[in-house]
Amino acid sequence: MRMTAVALIVSIAFVTLGVTAMSALIQYKERSRDWASVSRYRDANRALSVAPAEDRVVFMGDSIFDAWPQPRFGSFFVGKPYVGRGIVAQTTPQMLVRFRADVLNLKPRVVVILAGTNDIAGNTGPITDDEIQGNLASMSELASAHGVRVVLASILPVSAYHTLITRTPRTASRPQFRIRAINAWIHQYAAARGHVYLDYYSAMVDGNGELREDLSEDDLHPNARGYAIMAPLTDAAIEQARR
Repeated sequence: MRMTAVALIVSIAFVTLGVTAMSALIQYKERSRDWASVSRYRDANRALSVAPAEDRVVFMGDSIFDAWPQPRFGSFFVGKPYVGRGIVAQTTPQMLVRFRADVLNLKPRVVVILAGTNDIAGNTGPITDDEIQGNLASMSELASAHGVRVVLASILPVSAYHTLITRTPRTASRPQFRIRAINAWIHQYAAARGHVYLDYYSAMVDGNGELREDLSEDDLHPNARGYAIMAPLTDAAIEQARR
């Protein structure tokens, strides 16, 4: 009887592993078909391409910009020529691949770029700080070459206040020393190239060097209070870029 039970448990385990492996394979195949998710905004971009750009501002980024237009995070995008082009979990090489389709072809006056946290976490594989910075520089150079003014945002701090939810501390996958180092480079690069530096980090970090506990529910993504801090800083940076 005991052997039968053991055999059953082993059999279930193998089936579970098989389903998990199959699911991972399907996700890999889907990602490999459109690694940079260029198709995500294809229809929306086509619709915008025939509309007047005027003072259009494109927000290029990851999940933080992807989520921001949602009504639960306020009305920051409502009534403004702001176009969200964030995609969950994206890294700088993916953004660079879709930069022409999701930014340049829309002919904005300003682009706001927020990127790097998922690179540090290794979402698309190991990457050095120099490589992250190179991708940010390439996006900025492409924008400048097409007459688009650039706002470069700092990477937000992360924290480890909600590990009952996240299980693994965000600070483990996104070491603060790397965030600070890349932010310092962004600040210096923006100043040297005449771009605007948008400092989210300083406004959202606490005395422990982490994302303020009240500004996030998962130690990574802003909640409504977090976005409320980001909104006026962003508007001010955009106005500065427009001058």
